[in-house]
Amino acid sequence: MKEIKSVVVDISGIKFSNELKIKYICGPCVIESEENYYRTISELKKIFKKIKSDFVAKASFDKANRTSIDSFRGVGLKEGIRILEKVKKELKVRILVDIHIPSQADEVATVADIIQIPAFLSRQTDLLVAAGRTMKVVNVKKGQFLSPWEVANIIKKIQSTGNNKIMITERGTTFGYNNLVVDMRSFDIIKKFGYPVVFDATHSIQRPAIFGNKSGGDREFILPLSKSAVIQKISAVFFETHQNPSKALSDGPNSLPLKSVEKYVKILNRIDALAKKLEDGL
Repeated sequence: MKEIKSVVVDISGIKFSNELKIKYICGPCVIESEENYYRTISELKKIFKKIKSDFVAKASFDKANRTSIDSFRGVGLKEGIRILEKVKKELKVRILVDIHIPSQADEVATVADIIQIPAFLSRQTDLLVAAGRTMKVVNVKKGQFLSPWEVANIIKKIQSTGNNKIMITERGTTFGYNNLVVDMRSFDIIKKFGYPVVFDATHSIQRPAIFGNKSGGDREFILPLSKSAVIQKISAVFFETHQNPSKALSDGPNSLPLKSVEKYVKILNRIDALAKKLEDGL
């Protein structure tokens, strides 16, 4: 796929582009309950309004790839849609939602502004095509097993539906067992396809299945990796946050504490403002 001009993906007035001011996609790993999700997104809206930055609320009604059969998965599709409809209507936020099988695409599209394809499913042709056919924005997390140049195949699958509203998220590459590493070269490679590039700051520091029946994470590396990604001139940062990560029902060890979000975003905004002023090339 040849290098193309930078694409702007417009989500109800929030414009994602590698050349525009950075945006954020954030929320809890999974909808634990209506009360918990509503309270968290409400607080995030206040934070982003205060610091004058745009964000999209992320949501998962089911975490279908938990390490253990005993792990909490979520509230399910029907209840998830009900909660998201309420949050969207009352808080007036844009929402990103994961899907795991093609049959979920159309129903999720009734509430989602962005349909997201999880990393483990990023090569699933039927899933990518189903998401594309909704004509919603499709954000694909690059699989831990894929090289950045293989993203071209993902893009072509979605484009085959006539949908060019595509975003690609870098979330680290498998590095031996139970570890991930972020190859900073991947941002520049994926950007050449023209679509908005997102950095998943919290899953990139995950330690998959490090405890045998559950995953861990190195939370202290969220900020340094985010700094390194943002200086690359990307469109957005994705991160998961929780009011009390130690009590989170999913991905607590690699979730950013809600109390840290304002400072975290302010730091990245300053780096982004500098990066977007810098000339590319030598």
